[in-house]
Amino acid sequence: MRRYLPLTAVFMAAAMAADIPIREVILYKSGVGYFERAGTLRPGESAHLDFKASEMNDVLKSLTLEDRNGGKVTGLRYDSSEPLDQKLAAFPFKIGDQAPLSLFLDQMKGAKIEIKYGAETANGTIVSGRIVAGDDKRAEREQLVLMLDSGELRTFDLAAANSIRFADSALQLQLKDYLLAVKQSRSKDKRSVYIDSSDAKERNIAASYMVPMPVWKSSYRLIFNDKSEPMLEGWAIIDNTSGEDWTNVRLAVVSGRPVSFISSLYEPKYVARQTVDLPEDRAAAPVVYEGGMAREEAKVNFAAAAPPPMPRAQIGRLQAGSGGVSAFRADSTSSVAVNVASADLGELFEYRFGAAITVKKDESVMLPFLQQKIGSRKLLIYSENYGEHPMSAAELTNSTGKTLDGGPITVFDAASYGGEALMTTLKMGDKRLISYAVDLGTRVTTKFDSSRGVVREIHVNRGMLTARTAMDEIKTFTIRNVDQRAKTLIIEHAQRPEYKLLNMKPAETTVNAYRFEVKLGPDSTEKFPVTEERVYDTTNAVSSLQPDVLLSYVQNKALTDAGRRQLQQVIDLKRQIVDADSQIHQLETDINNLFRDQERVRQNLQSLNQVSGQQDQVQRYARALATQETQLAAMRDKESELQKQKTALQANLNALIEKLEF
Repeated sequence: MRRYLPLTAVFMAAAMAADIPIREVILYKSGVGYFERAGTLRPGESAHLDFKASEMNDVLKSLTLEDRNGGKVTGLRYDSSEPLDQKLAAFPFKIGDQAPLSLFLDQMKGAKIEIKYGAETANGTIVSGRIVAGDDKRAEREQLVLMLDSGELRTFDLAAANSIRFADSALQLQLKDYLLAVKQSRSKDKRSVYIDSSDAKERNIAASYMVPMPVWKSSYRLIFNDKSEPMLEGWAIIDNTSGEDWTNVRLAVVSGRPVSFISSLYEPKYVARQTVDLPEDRAAAPVVYEGGMAREEAKVNFAAAAPPPMPRAQIGRLQAGSGGVSAFRADSTSSVAVNVASADLGELFEYRFGAAITVKKDESVMLPFLQQKIGSRKLLIYSENYGEHPMSAAELTNSTGKTLDGGPITVFDAASYGGEALMTTLKMGDKRLISYAVDLGTRVTTKFDSSRGVVREIHVNRGMLTARTAMDEIKTFTIRNVDQRAKTLIIEHAQRPEYKLLNMKPAETTVNAYRFEVKLGPDSTEKFPVTEERVYDTTNAVSSLQPDVLLSYVQNKALTDAGRRQLQQVIDLKRQIVDADSQIHQLETDINNLFRDQERVRQNLQSLNQVSGQQDQVQRYARALATQETQLAAMRDKESELQKQKTALQANLNALIEKLEF
């Protein structure tokens, strides 16, 4: 009978636990939903809440309890979820995957067992379990060796046994609990939370919590009508995957991006601890102590600090009336009654449906939350990545007084389907462009022109010349409107780093683009140039610049008079150095030519000395050679003088460049 007691206790707890129905549901964009349950508990009852195992982490993180009779909640308990490995480690045996019965029984050596073979029943103590080869050396047999109560050892063939039972009821119950733990680890059953109270009277209790839920979705219909202002109709798409019906609940949906995450609170956590022996259990070892550096008396307070009081969790509730809005009837407007109260909650915005809502489990609903006129105008929008044609678009100005959640928009124009667009969340008073179709009646081409750079500033410091240059670039948009109606085109021109607009102001600027508005007449062609300027600096050493380059800077109007005079001095010195270099180079050429001529004369002299009767010719060559030597000496002296002049000029130039500053 003992093994039935835990089961009886579970049934008694379930019988005394009351379910609390769902009263309110709020769905968020972060993948969670807020649920509030409220109900009356009779004396002696406990509140009973069921959740999916996957929801328990969020429930334990957010659960808030309230006894509206002023009573006190004395405890909260729930089905634990100890990891399977931890549960099974407490049993004296282990059942592996596809483990043979004989090997399992071998783990139970010493256990009393009852085994039946037909009408025969044997009682004994397990000695061992084993697998032996069959007679044909291929089939295997499982055997169990028992010590019978008579003291006899006997081998039993497990395949022939009708039944096997442990004589020890505690061991039999352990095996049953082991199998139950394995089963529960695979189970998808719900987990229960029980709320206890010390009061013995009827109580009104409320419990609120957050659990994972599908994100609610919004979709819109934008309706253009020539006779009235555009109409925007919004629908909320809601999925009930909670596993139970929502019957007559207060329902709200919230637009925004609150932070939400999963914290593992449901699964028990175990910490690896160190193994420490008592000092007398270990042999003493020598200890080497370090020398002290300073002495300080430390005061230690061993009194344990009391934990801070836990604040009662509070969940703010919006107390808003549910004013009704009569349906607006137009060519394509839905005939629905919108009964929604809206409120701005800081970074969030709530739509609260006025009437009670019923959503069956595993069903979804579409609920209208908006049907209002909205500020809007039709236009075209063009960006170069669109190709040849711009997009038909609309500029929405959120004049609804509400935050519009992001979602798809289906556009109807004069009761006809116009296309589809996608809109991000639009706050009150904000504007947004949406594009929904390609306008084949308008073509756009672009032409890029780049003008030469103009030096605007010139500065020199420590021998480095920095020129600030402005480069103007023009991109011309040519727009052809072939339709017989006027249009407004928005041109999106990408912003580029280091470039700025010249002599024009965009209608609007985004993070990455300028937007220009161009009016197009019927059957017309317009040109729209966009001029941008890029200013950049180039820095060079004055000593490395040629005189002609420096002269271009001297002639630039951006240069100051003082800078022009200083640079002109540099140019003059550089030209003198260039002239000295040219003279030195010419002298080196002349010296080389004269030296080669001397070599020729010497060879002739050597040849004539070996021939008799050529004394007069030898004398003439000798005089010519002497004259060349005199010329060569003079040329070398002049080269040396020019080198000295160049060195002096270079020194003066270096000193002048070092002092340059403007």
